[in-house]
Amino acid sequence: MKDYPLGASLGQCCGGRATLLLEPVLPADWQVAVFGAGHVGKALVRLLADLPCAVTWVDPRPEAFPAEPLPGVRREVSDDPAGEVAGLAAGTDLLVMTHSHALDLEVVEAALRRGDLGFLGLIGSATKRRTFLSRLARRGLGEAAMARLTCPIGLPGVGGKLPAEIAISTAAQLLERRGTAAAGAADQEASG
Repeated sequence: MKDYPLGASLGQCCGGRATLLLEPVLPADWQVAVFGAGHVGKALVRLLADLPCAVTWVDPRPEAFPAEPLPGVRREVSDDPAGEVAGLAAGTDLLVMTHSHALDLEVVEAALRRGDLGFLGLIGSATKRRTFLSRLARRGLGEAAMARLTCPIGLPGVGGKLPAEIAISTAAQLLERRGTAAAGAADQEASG
C-alpha cells in the first residue's frame, strides 16, 4: 500500500490524500478453454473465474454469453470454434460442451490433432464417447490420440445431472488432475 498526499509534489492543491493498493498481476500459468456457453458451460466458467486460471470461452452465439464479463475470462464469439483450437497455448486444458454434437466432434478432432494440449474433456455419456471414437477413427485418428479423450467428464460419484453439479464435478476433476501433475513434478524435482 502506498499513501500519497495530494499536494504540490503531485500537481494538486486540495490537501487530501490517496491510498493505493498495488498488486502485481501475473499471467496465469494454468490455461483452460471452454467450448460452449450453454447451461453447463456458464456454470463451469463461473467456477473457473474464481480459480487461478485464465479462461478462454468460445461459442458461435454472442447471445449465449452472460451480459456481465467475468474476471480472468476471455470470451470469443467465433463462427469457426474448431478453428479457435489452433490459437490455444500448448498445455491448455480443454472442455467441450457446445450446443451441437457435430460441433463437439469438430472441436474434439481439432484438439486431438494438435497433440500438445492438456486435459481434453467432452460432456456426454459413454455412448457418446463410443460414437465419437468410431467417427474419429474413420477420420484417421489413431488409438493413442483418441485415448486422450475423457468422456464423460467429472469425477465419478460426484454431482448429478444439474448444470451446477456437472460443473462442480468437472472443476474438481481439473483440480485433481492439476494437483496430481504438480505432485509428480515435485517428486521429479526432489529425485533429480
